[in-house]
Amino acid sequence: MGAPLAMGSPDRTQTSNSFAALDPANVHCPRSVGSHNAEVEETLKRIQGQKGVQGIIIVNAEGIPIKTTLDNSSTVQYAGLIHQLVMKARSTVRDIDPQNDLTFLRVRSKKNEIMIAPDKDYFLIVIQNPSD
Repeated sequence: MGAPLAMGSPDRTQTSNSFAALDPANVHCPRSVGSHNAEVEETLKRIQGQKGVQGIIIVNAEGIPIKTTLDNSSTVQYAGLIHQLVMKARSTVRDIDPQNDLTFLRVRSKKNEIMIAPDKDYFLIVIQNPSD
């Protein structure tokens, strides 16, 4: 995962330390996501069309964003912090019961609601305004 992942034009690259602003249509996804790319795109469009949705981020298991509808700065901030939160929540759930696992996490604040659906290889993060 250390090598840059080319996106869009050749001068825009992604590493774990920098993240170019993305157009979801230009992102090259790993093969496991790419094989279902049409289905992923359709699902993202459906979610983005829901009332109040402000942004969607797909993050890999290492916390690196691979798809987003947000700007660079917001994406990097959400991805890094949410990755830490999910890892802690998953660890807590497993500490309580080793046979259990985290399947969904919802955080609601005064300004927005963050919904996270973690999977083995990816996390889906949806940020929405709950009052919309």
